[in-house]
Amino acid sequence: MSQRIDFYDNPDAPKANSRVPSVNVVVTNDAGEVLMIRRSDNGNWAVPGGAIDLNESLPEAAVRETREETGIEAEITGLVGIYTDPRHIVLYTSNGEARQEFSIVLTARAIGGEPTPSSESTEVRWVPRADLLDCAMDRSMRMRIEHFLAGDRQPYIG
Repeated sequence: MSQRIDFYDNPDAPKANSRVPSVNVVVTNDAGEVLMIRRSDNGNWAVPGGAIDLNESLPEAAVRETREETGIEAEITGLVGIYTDPRHIVLYTSNGEARQEFSIVLTARAIGGEPTPSSESTEVRWVPRADLLDCAMDRSMRMRIEHFLAGDRQPYIG
């Protein structure tokens, strides 16, 4: 099985050979809980997301990725931040791609569907905000969720 391995400021990280614009989505429900997935490629918890396809807008990609990975229909509501740290490298073992981070993190509200795992997620669940940081996740995902929880008026740019 293909794996995703995240490296941060690690001298053993492979040299980046790609940069792909992607989106992550912090989806909330009426109870204020956050939609989380357990990734099938590394077992970590994360918010849904993925690459922005050609001929697709950022909001379209966010809605599509959320639906594909979780079964939840979402409506985009805002921006958490833009994450482009060259010290964060993601290695995909299936093809040797070493991707430099480039993720735009949006907020959304759930408007339909039921949490349903996919080939990219072994579990999908609504997590109370107070429990989010107890989930095992990569450092970069934790930072994105911390920025969301802080509720800053200005988006993070970094």
